Amino acid sequence: MTELQDRFRAASATAETIFSRPASTPAAMLAELAAFAEEHDLDWDRYGERGAVAQLESEVAELLGKPAAVMFPSGIMAQQAALRAWCDRSGSRRVALPDLSHLVHHEQDGPRRVLGLELEWLTTGRETATAESLAAIGGRLGAVMVELPLRDAGCLLPDWDDLVGLSAAARERGVPFHADGARIWESAPHWDKGLAEIGELVDSMYVSLYKGLGGASGALVVCPEDLAGELRSWRARMGGTIFSMTAAAIGGLKGLREFLPEFASYRQWGIDLAAALHEHGFTTWPEVPHIGTFLAYAQGEADEVNERLVAFVEERGIVPSGMWSPSDVPGWLVTELTCYDSAIRHDPGEVAGLMAAAVGKISAGT
Repeated sequence: MTELQDRFRAASATAETIFSRPASTPAAMLAELAAFAEEHDLDWDRYGERGAVAQLESEVAELLGKPAAVMFPSGIMAQQAALRAWCDRSGSRRVALPDLSHLVHHEQDGPRRVLGLELEWLTTGRETATAESLAAIGGRLGAVMVELPLRDAGCLLPDWDDLVGLSAAARERGVPFHADGARIWESAPHWDKGLAEIGELVDSMYVSLYKGLGGASGALVVCPEDLAGELRSWRARMGGTIFSMTAAAIGGLKGLREFLPEFASYRQWGIDLAAALHEHGFTTWPEVPHIGTFLAYAQGEADEVNERLVAFVEERGIVPSGMWSPSDVPGWLVTELTCYDSAIRHDPGEVAGLMAAAVGKISAGT
């Protein structure tokens, strides 16, 4: 943690933050969960069975049009278990997935070192997969995986027709098709499709309870009924069948009711913000955001721009963006913007102006 990061964190603690949900305390969050549990008469699970966990599994499976769902304490465990189960069935440890996948960049080589998976690149860089991408990988595969959206590529989503084509190609080849759908709740409005219609295209999907839904933790895999039994076995082997996951399950149930209807609004506000940022000389990726989370780019040097940003937060009491980092293009900086309820209370044009003022940019119209 640098001195500048320390200053940013200290100033942000008492400032209004646009691109995140309002800060809460453990006491406040637990009180909200208790009130929700009482209102909906939710009971304890025990080792992942019955109670709030069983209700959440049933609701999520129905939403995504699958026969079953299995809850896990973490998405990393959920997704690795799903891929290993499919590979065991297929008789191959080779998994085709994007080289920008979360599994590759954020799990300390867990899929290979813990579960012995062999990774093949379905796509490289900022591209989304097609049937042709799969056809380019020869030999026997245990599973093929897509990330919807591809977060490290700016939350990039494939065209609907490409996703349909990839699904058909995987099934024709006899390869299980799994989706990292941590942010699938936020992705559905981009295609204007129902969650169950999206779920039909894949054999299994991992979903998150805190990315978008605002829970504290937890994940599920939706899948066929017979795979669910294998996933429960893998959950036990990996130490995930803990005494209770009730609190996380309640958070997921609460998040589905509160936020599922809002993601289309978040996405549209993000699109409007991106257009306003372009008028101030920023660049965004995607140019038109696919979901309410996307990347913004500005020219400059990181230390200089972040010094101006921190001073702006200290003086104005508002956080117009996160800190900026060097991008893969020299002379350009990048930050990720996440548009939720705290963002859409503002006019997107005004927010773009605040960002421009904070980083020292001059409006393109002046």
